[in-house]
Amino acid sequence: MSPVDDSVWAAVTSDPGRITRTELGNNAPEACKPEMLTVPDDQAQEHFGPRGIDVDRNGVIWMALSGSGGFASFDRRKCKVLNGPSTVDGKHCSEGWTFYALTKGPQMKNAPQINADFHYYNWVDQFNASGFGENTPIATGTGSDSLLALNPKTREWTQLRVPYPLGFYSRGLDGRIDDPTAGWKGRALWANYGTNFLWHIEGGKGTKSKIVRFQVRPDPLAR
Repeated sequence: MSPVDDSVWAAVTSDPGRITRTELGNNAPEACKPEMLTVPDDQAQEHFGPRGIDVDRNGVIWMALSGSGGFASFDRRKCKVLNGPSTVDGKHCSEGWTFYALTKGPQMKNAPQINADFHYYNWVDQFNASGFGENTPIATGTGSDSLLALNPKTREWTQLRVPYPLGFYSRGLDGRIDDPTAGWKGRALWANYGTNFLWHIEGGKGTKSKIVRFQVRPDPLAR
């Protein structure tokens, strides 16, 4: 739900994929007004399959593209058209979409424009639980043992790796601020080892899933 106007957003994982917006009105569901936004045609070969979405404090929608292994945002404030015949197929606001290339990793053999990393979900750090700043979008690098934090201004990524045990197949994350006065020690990201691939984690028979806490120091020597 957007903190700006209480609209409800969802992702439709398909090719090329779309997101939906629902304005609840004063008497839901009778007063609901739905809207569909489809990935623009000129981007659909390289960017598709939104799965996880989240929203920042400005109402911008951020999404991990699980199909293409990419990342995108949608800002409805940029739309020139919001209703009428052209909205039927959801292609009325190509100007609202922005696509972000990820740090180069393994690519699909027969589709080099597709990133082999699988971004099952993403989350927006609205209140700087991570230490990267407010409204930082973070994707799960499900196929790369990592979390991926984006700086939207520079379009640069910071990769948070789990070196051991290998097999950090994360499907979700969240943030928590336990003490806002304690600096980096009072805040953290929390992410899971997804249960789907436990048999690939180092440790052998009986290995259980795990929760990982990430804390980011402002500099390597910070105490």
